[in-house]
Amino acid sequence: MSWKARVGFTRDYLDKEGNFVIPGPGLKLLEEMPNTEHEIFPEIVPEATPQLIEGFDIVITRTFTRWTEKSFIGNNQLLSLHRNGVGYDRIDVPALTNAGVMLCITPAAVRRPVAVAIMTFILALSTRLLTKHQLTREGQWSEVTKHHGYGLIGKTLGSIGVGNIGHEMFMLAKPFGMRHIAYDPYITQEAVDDVEVKMVDMDTVLTESDFLSISCPLNETTRHLIGEKELRKMKQTAFLINTARGPIVDEAVLTKALKEGWIRGAGIDVFEQEPTPPDNPLLKLDNVIVTAHAMTFTDEFLTSVWEIIAKQVSQIMHGEVPEGLVNREVWDKPEFQAKLKKFQEAIK
Repeated sequence: MSWKARVGFTRDYLDKEGNFVIPGPGLKLLEEMPNTEHEIFPEIVPEATPQLIEGFDIVITRTFTRWTEKSFIGNNQLLSLHRNGVGYDRIDVPALTNAGVMLCITPAAVRRPVAVAIMTFILALSTRLLTKHQLTREGQWSEVTKHHGYGLIGKTLGSIGVGNIGHEMFMLAKPFGMRHIAYDPYITQEAVDDVEVKMVDMDTVLTESDFLSISCPLNETTRHLIGEKELRKMKQTAFLINTARGPIVDEAVLTKALKEGWIRGAGIDVFEQEPTPPDNPLLKLDNVIVTAHAMTFTDEFLTSVWEIIAKQVSQIMHGEVPEGLVNREVWDKPEFQAKLKKFQEAIK
């Protein structure tokens, strides 16, 4: 009987009852794959250790575990780390690269669901949907007309970051008749001409947006990118939407801005601390819509993300460059190729 590839899941894939928190065809797809076996890590740890990953060829990780240089000390077996989604702020990519480990993400799985989530926030905020919903449930029919919404035609939709998700958002927004602007130092004007976006500087996207969406990664340059100075530059009638990462926005300052009317409202799917404490003042504000970092959890996402991860695993087993590979330079390293060759020979 041939040797099997060992695939590990970090423990944060399971809830307290032992159920997968990201349902879908994940385990079934892996179980149907020849020459593989999987195992759930025994506990949630703040940082992955060499002991935890010992004996695994592939690891699929979620949000809560950090991966650092210490995680790979003495390991010469692990081929790849897979993250469902696109954010990898808890993963030290240079450390993975130095250890000869690939990082794979699933941008195709989140592109449409996150873009839809942003548009959902825009539509709910502009129509004051939750206020009208609550008043209607309470039987205050006549009060509903006092809470008018805000039309979108002619308004300015801005984005900080206009890559995979930002581009999709602007595509979905085209029929609504808004003006499109974005700030992203890594994107050219030509790359967004098809969605009628004008690339501008940071000050312009802050001062001119009626709806400002954050679609950039979290790193040391974007941590608290939106603070007091930035929020005070925004229109008092503007809405801020964050579906990227909580720490990109200074949450305490945002709370103050919403309380004092620096901006009109916000749609927040991500928080500086997750899960966010129940006494977080953001949860109590009437001009905020909050969701628990789960707006992308649709049947579409839950199917496609597992299909992509399973495909990545299959590609590695066949000696192919996996899709969604972040640190492409690993693939060309002689020591990685030697490790991959040894792996492939073992599973034949």
